[in-house]
Amino acid sequence: MYPVSQLYDYAAASGIAVFDFSLPENGSVSIIDDSGSCYIGIDASVIDGDVLERVHLGHELGHCATGSFYNRYSPYDLRQRHENRADRWAIHRMITEGQLDEAVAEGCCEIWDLAERFGVTEQFMKKAVCLYVHGNLAAELYF
Repeated sequence: MYPVSQLYDYAAASGIAVFDFSLPENGSVSIIDDSGSCYIGIDASVIDGDVLERVHLGHELGHCATGSFYNRYSPYDLRQRHENRADRWAIHRMITEGQLDEAVAEGCCEIWDLAERFGVTEQFMKKAVCLYVHGNLAAELYF
């Protein structure tokens, strides 16, 4: 399991500030300012324990690491493209293909079991399986 502390260490080493911020609708957000500095807000009241904190922080760090921010005022910007880039970064960082293969070889085959083993949500685990098996994040097509 990828420790949440390593995600915070990555944020600190990358100069990404992480703040406790009220975000009851979605739990977390990342923004980039005009100078290129990235900031992450996480709502501690929505993040219920290590699993959600790990998934939210990993995803938001993915936005910062890949520069995948969308402009809500642009009709040409595809929001899902940026969300997928952030998820791909988080998946590659927290669950490698080798680790997933090893878990399956050891008999860990159910999504809930894999999610528990890697300390992520079932939805995040479905995306990880789709990425490594099908090369995309379209979990709704396969589950």
